[in-house]
Amino acid sequence: MIDKSTSSVQESMSGIKDGATIMIGGFGTAGQPTELIDALIEQGAKDLTIVNNNAGNGDKGLAALLKAGRVKKIICSFPRQSDSYEFDKLYHAKKIELELVPQGNLVARIEAAGAGLGAIFTPTGFGTLLAAGKETRVINGKNYILELPIFADFSLIKAHKGDRWGNLVYRKSARNFGPIMAAAARCTIAQVQQVVPLGALDPEHIVTPGIFVQHVVGVGATQP
Repeated sequence: MIDKSTSSVQESMSGIKDGATIMIGGFGTAGQPTELIDALIEQGAKDLTIVNNNAGNGDKGLAALLKAGRVKKIICSFPRQSDSYEFDKLYHAKKIELELVPQGNLVARIEAAGAGLGAIFTPTGFGTLLAAGKETRVINGKNYILELPIFADFSLIKAHKGDRWGNLVYRKSARNFGPIMAAAARCTIAQVQQVVPLGALDPEHIVTPGIFVQHVVGVGATQP
């Protein structure tokens, strides 16, 4: 019997090792898997490479992971916001490496990993510092730069509901990066508000099929 449900967020973190590359879902705090991040901090893995839309907000979630000194590199689109002070402190102290990626390119590179593509050509960034050292090509009279897929060892994402097979549905804007990150990682861990019985999810509403998910952990309502 296939059962990907995990009894606790702590148990779901057990396979993460030092030096892992981890994608973390969320657009700012919307859809951020805060409980999984807290469990990762407790678990203790360090020297992590984090892929996220931004570099943390305030002092919770991803920002707390940065503050704990567990991240050696972050790949993101928006590293600086009014409340990104944890990242600011680490970056100015040269304690964290930043790879800045335009948001469209970030999405496309993650999607390329999930689709099994070797690379993509994109016009975004051509002629800027972001294109330094990268292959360029003219296609149909337009300039492009070569971008490589972004793969991850783990993806930590948040969904609204999931079943024991790992099928997931999301709630509104909390969906954001979750589906593409699930497809681009070797192991996806999803926190859900509720783990529902098999067959309770309308197949037409399932966004992330269970083939892309290895662990589902409920952090909200009572589970069946």
